[in-house]
Amino acid sequence: MTAVGDHVGATPTAGPPTPATSAELDAYFDQGPPVKRRSMGAIAMVATLGGLLFGYDTGVIAGALPFMTDSAAGGGLGLTPVTEGLVTSSLLFGAAFGALYGGRLSDRYGRRHNILMLAVIFFVGAIGAALAPNVAVMIVARIVLGLAVGGASATVPVYLAEIAPKELRGRLVAVDQLMICTGQLLAYSVNAVLANVWDGHSTWRWMLFACSIPAIALWIGMHRMPETARWFAGRFRFAEAAQVLTSTRRPDYDVKGELGEMLTVAQESAITREGGWADLRTPWIKRLVLIGVGIAVLQQLTGVNTLMYYAPTILTETGLGTNTALTATIANGVVSVLASAVGLWLVGRFRRRQLLLVGQVGIIASLTAITLTFGLLIQPSLAAGTTPAVSSSYTVLAFMLCFLVFQQGAVSPVTWVMLSEIFPMTMRGFGMGLAVFLMWIANAIISFSFPVLISTFGGTGTFGVFACINVGTALFTWKLVPETAHLTLEELEEEFRHASA
Repeated sequence: MTAVGDHVGATPTAGPPTPATSAELDAYFDQGPPVKRRSMGAIAMVATLGGLLFGYDTGVIAGALPFMTDSAAGGGLGLTPVTEGLVTSSLLFGAAFGALYGGRLSDRYGRRHNILMLAVIFFVGAIGAALAPNVAVMIVARIVLGLAVGGASATVPVYLAEIAPKELRGRLVAVDQLMICTGQLLAYSVNAVLANVWDGHSTWRWMLFACSIPAIALWIGMHRMPETARWFAGRFRFAEAAQVLTSTRRPDYDVKGELGEMLTVAQESAITREGGWADLRTPWIKRLVLIGVGIAVLQQLTGVNTLMYYAPTILTETGLGTNTALTATIANGVVSVLASAVGLWLVGRFRRRQLLLVGQVGIIASLTAITLTFGLLIQPSLAAGTTPAVSSSYTVLAFMLCFLVFQQGAVSPVTWVMLSEIFPMTMRGFGMGLAVFLMWIANAIISFSFPVLISTFGGTGTFGVFACINVGTALFTWKLVPETAHLTLEELEEEFRHASA
């Protein structure tokens, strides 16, 4: 048993861990001054500003690009198709590495510390993009924003999962998904308002500058939030962990028992460093990391970001007018927010794995319906040289929105919740970072390949491919993904460890 007041780098006693006695646990809670209680709702609201920034920065570029293609004399950057692609994709590139290294940094310095650092990076990136005098500076600023987006996607869900009691963990992490969708909708709305109200050459600069405001709010808010008890426990700082638990749990909550679980897992794991690649030599950890990576990558293989990034392109392919197709982008944002709000409720009532399977089946049905609509109603008209019926376009739009209901209401929230739960204490940040890194790589590959697919194979072939991929995704979930809803993070780790023994 570690002594009261152990600090970072302390080495646990050798041999198997022994349960902490009541007196030993009391000693941790007796240290330090009384703490102010903090509301889980307030913690979630502040931390998920990182998710809001994630959503805003991935959505705002759609409205800014048309203005940025103007010449420098007209207030733009004179973007060509090539530089337009570079400006758009540079954020995805930055996000991939932001997730990978952000996870490692959150293991080393703490979840709260990482989010504070990300708030500064969001602010610097937003100001840099808004003031960019040329394409090169814009690309660099977008990479910086991507580092923050990726870091937030890897850190915020882990922070929420670690700080929440088990009965609130699913809903609290799902708030982040809701805020991501809210950020995208906010970006679409700000773009529309500025485009219609601010009739000036620098409209796009104000669109990008707006991101700096929630970044400031995140930085200020996180200074008042605690570090997670589990990060403290992972560094054998049990007195500080006890203080955080006291401040974030109900008065009648068994905080002593929760701290005892953390203490036992920390001793059993013998944490003296951050987790990393060497841990993958342990079979049960390797299995969990592979499952986590699978969950993350397959969430992108649903094709969700093809609908979020290319909705106007898809609807234009059906014969819909440009203005109507652009309006559908707002519809995507609204439905995503509403579905995420429903997902927040669902993830607190149903088992994770069950909800994930239902969402995947709904996505397969929606993609199949889009495929059939293109194949039976739209592409025959296009082949004959006639404009498809407007009803066909709205049929595709309706099934796209059905897709988003299942994606944002089930698959996306469960994905982020399970990724925040499944990795062991030794490498939660590293595992999350690796999974989200590969998620962003998959996002980039799909985003780059989608225009080629739809121009080569049309809507029938493209969405048919995605439907088949999602059949494989559902089989992966059914065969390999474990249930995580019913236990604390420490109990889950013990279950995974001993299941592979």
